[in-house]
Amino acid sequence: MAVPTLAPTRPTSPTRSVPTHRTGLFALPEVRWAAMAIVFFLAGLATQLSDGPQWVWWGLYLACYAAGGWEPGWTGLRALRDKTLDVDLLMVAAAIGAAAIGQITDGALLIVIFATSGALEALATARTEDSVRGLLDLTPETASRVAGGGEETVHAADLRVGDVVVVRPGERIAADATVVSGGSEVDQATITGEPLPVDKAAGDEVFAGTLNGTGVLRIRVDRRAQDSVVARIAALVEQAARTKARAQLFIEKVEQRYSIGMVLVTVAVFAVPLLFGDTLRRALLRAMTFMIVASPCAVVLATMPPLLAAIANAGRHGVLVKSAVVMERLGATTHVAFDKTGTLTRGVPELIEIHCLDEKFTDAELLRLAAAAEHPSEHPLAAAIVRAARARDLRLPEVTEFTADPGRGVTALVGDHLIGVGSPTAAELAPGLRTTVEALQASGCTVVVVTREHQPIGVLALTDQLRPEAVAAVRATTELTGAAPVLLTGDNAATADRLAARVGITDVRAELLPDDKVTAVRRLQADGRKVTVVGDGINDAPALAAAEVGVAMGGAGSDLTLQTADAVVVRDDLTTIPAVIALSRQARRVVIANLAIAATFIGVLVVWDLAGTLPLPLGVAGHEGSTVLVGLNGLRLLRRTAWERAAGMPS
Repeated sequence: MAVPTLAPTRPTSPTRSVPTHRTGLFALPEVRWAAMAIVFFLAGLATQLSDGPQWVWWGLYLACYAAGGWEPGWTGLRALRDKTLDVDLLMVAAAIGAAAIGQITDGALLIVIFATSGALEALATARTEDSVRGLLDLTPETASRVAGGGEETVHAADLRVGDVVVVRPGERIAADATVVSGGSEVDQATITGEPLPVDKAAGDEVFAGTLNGTGVLRIRVDRRAQDSVVARIAALVEQAARTKARAQLFIEKVEQRYSIGMVLVTVAVFAVPLLFGDTLRRALLRAMTFMIVASPCAVVLATMPPLLAAIANAGRHGVLVKSAVVMERLGATTHVAFDKTGTLTRGVPELIEIHCLDEKFTDAELLRLAAAAEHPSEHPLAAAIVRAARARDLRLPEVTEFTADPGRGVTALVGDHLIGVGSPTAAELAPGLRTTVEALQASGCTVVVVTREHQPIGVLALTDQLRPEAVAAVRATTELTGAAPVLLTGDNAATADRLAARVGITDVRAELLPDDKVTAVRRLQADGRKVTVVGDGINDAPALAAAEVGVAMGGAGSDLTLQTADAVVVRDDLTTIPAVIALSRQARRVVIANLAIAATFIGVLVVWDLAGTLPLPLGVAGHEGSTVLVGLNGLRLLRRTAWERAAGMPS
């Protein structure tokens, strides 16, 4: 029985992603054919039991054969043409053999159960597909775009980066965007899995398809429709469905040899009893029953449904896993290596302290002058100072004669005074001031000195802020893998050690160039460790590629990030790292359980058939029942509780 995969996306326009999920039970052709087979079978059985004409119930049973068996039979013949033995063909052959010896009722029952099993598998696969692609339906068709002092209604697919959109209470957000003005609570459970609405204000990110609450928001579009989080989730899960895990590839490799061996044993089961005087009918019936119960359908389905379900569940909670191979490898992780800047920290400097050196100036006035001088600059520290001033609602005066000296700082004429903002090494510092600067630097801060007419008037301390969830994520990762994570960073050792102490990491590899990070990863692997590297996806690309699994913090959502990493954390939440590893381990346990279930059913039914007399209908029911059971067991990982369990406790 073929392994179900997600259906390919239907062709769409470049600006519009069309959802492809089904809308009803009978939209699936497998369900329609199975229903027809059941109807013909029940009609034939009723006619037979009521002593109707034989040609009538034989005709109804043959119609059942045609409805339920034509598709797997045709698929099997095409596979045979490619020199591949498909177990679907063996099932149909067994049913035809039953009819040939007069057991057409049993053969029709085999077709019905076989077709019903295929329909249930198709339904289960559609659930996996719909659970992800259904998100695309949440994106509204239209949006209210600000234009020419008013508003115009446009198709959401036509929005461009930089457009400003008005979102009213109760409306769904049309694009991934940043709030420009307004405030509201947004229900974004469909994207992030958060159970409660999240308050949004100016500067916050919002996602396409999420539901606005009671406030009015003005948002600036950050990504096109086809690049939104929900569109990327659908695309990457579809891509993942086209890959096969190592376990699945091994099973498929063994399946061909197993199927050939099974056919040879079936011939022996038929021929040997004949040599010892058994009747043709009994020998053929036993052989067909053996061929059915020994078929490895359940084994084939043991692996992919759990992995695909885990991929879909992770995608709904903001982790895009690119393939079944990656999901399989995540569960084998023994050590996690974190980058520092942009991973454990936000990667964006923030102003945390202001020290005035002149009583004429307040903290606000010092910050206002510094921000005015830095405003024309594009340096990250300048941007942080300007953000801090705007957060305090400070009006920045106009500047003239702006000059930037790379590595030293900037100077600008603010009003009638020359204001400088620069490195402490670029200014003459009194002994007391130098002590203050050194103390701030020792605490991990970056320090800039503000001068007026070349005389220091204040000091600003900035630092890269630790992500609020970093400590919890490191702790959960340690509990999950049994080993403390490793810190790989290009920063100096003192800064790295301070941050590592705050988050609970003891193994610190500092002052590393990109190639040095690769070397560090390979040394870990040389000791037999399975390493997952978490980085920002661009500067850490070599290390991500060298690891068993590379995970990118993908808040920026760049194409380069998606191409570099094996998995992407969309909303930059570090706690999803241990959660997705735990989910992968759940999937691995389900795969093992499925293989055990399949092997047990096959073993019991085969022994029963060889040692006793296994009725054909019971053999069919046991074989197809085990196939459906392992498929549905794997799809348990689609449920929200599977993610909550993975996120809430070690696995």
